[in-house]
Amino acid sequence: MSIGILGKKLGMSQFFDEEGRSIPVTLIEAGPCRITQLKSTSTDGYNAVQLGFGEVRPKLVNKPAQGHLAKSGDDPLRHLKEYRVASLDGLELGSSVTVSAFEPGQKVDVSGDTMGRGFAGLQKRHGFSRGPMSHGSKNHREPGSIGAGTTPGRVYPGKRMAGRYGGKQITTRGLVILKVDHEHNLLVVKGSVPGKPGALLNIRPANRVGAKPSH
Repeated sequence: MSIGILGKKLGMSQFFDEEGRSIPVTLIEAGPCRITQLKSTSTDGYNAVQLGFGEVRPKLVNKPAQGHLAKSGDDPLRHLKEYRVASLDGLELGSSVTVSAFEPGQKVDVSGDTMGRGFAGLQKRHGFSRGPMSHGSKNHREPGSIGAGTTPGRVYPGKRMAGRYGGKQITTRGLVILKVDHEHNLLVVKGSVPGKPGALLNIRPANRVGAKPSH
């Protein structure tokens, strides 16, 4: 049963199909993840699996987290993620989830944080058109009017303005797995995924039957 897996983006490359066509792909180091907690309907009101990924020094994990992780194994983990499932059959505390749960041709949804670009203006952040560049013009990249001066006499919430750009979680849906490397825990996914190399990724099977959205 494929519930999902955590991984790390390694970077992009190209993959050649049988006809010699070049396909842009992303290499993802996925797992192995340890099952750190099982939640059932009888105890928690819903069925869910919590996975841990990424080794970390024990001194960087607080005492409550160390006690929680000690129930499933000795090694502390950096990232924890919960997945809702329809059933807990075949799942055991402390067991591992690897790339073997996926297969070539399968479609997955990949979530991650986009690359942060810091403070950005309207053209870069929202794709606005610039002002005229002719002599005498003073509004090349300025926002222009942001609302009426009298009634209502304020700027409406949600107005698109300059500000922090990127660094938000998005999901790229329906990506096709082209290759699964069991020896190196690699997933070769067609297309691009959010984030820069080294970013944490959440990979889930697309169109999961019976599963509810994860927290």
